[in-house]
Amino acid sequence: MSKLDAILDEARSHLKRLEPHEVLALEDVLVVDIRPAHNRLAEGEIENSVVVERIVLEWRLDPEGAWRLPGFTADTTVVVVCNEGYSSSLAARDLQRVGLPHATDLVGGFRGWRAAGLPVREGGSQPVV
Repeated sequence: MSKLDAILDEARSHLKRLEPHEVLALEDVLVVDIRPAHNRLAEGEIENSVVVERIVLEWRLDPEGAWRLPGFTADTTVVVVCNEGYSSSLAARDLQRVGLPHATDLVGGFRGWRAAGLPVREGGSQPVV
């Protein structure tokens, strides 16, 4: 096992990772897309998701931070989405560290969501900066 695999396994040991249909069924949820713009433009985005670039993720989702997004609390389930569900696991672990105990990620990422036939909008949303 590579060092990166071990880091990923450790991060996931703290997450209750969600399957696409489980996310769709949640009511108090904030879906955060951290994928690069070129992926979102080419493949689309999850309906009702918010785009936050990885570089500012912790600042925008610190529940007590001055730069936080409106509309969520420390109790909100935050689901981080990347392409296939790898970097999102590391990002969700970091969000738990800044005060979001229910932060997690999407098994299979955006591509798993799309493969499940769930709602997708045209890509190209501007990220929250």
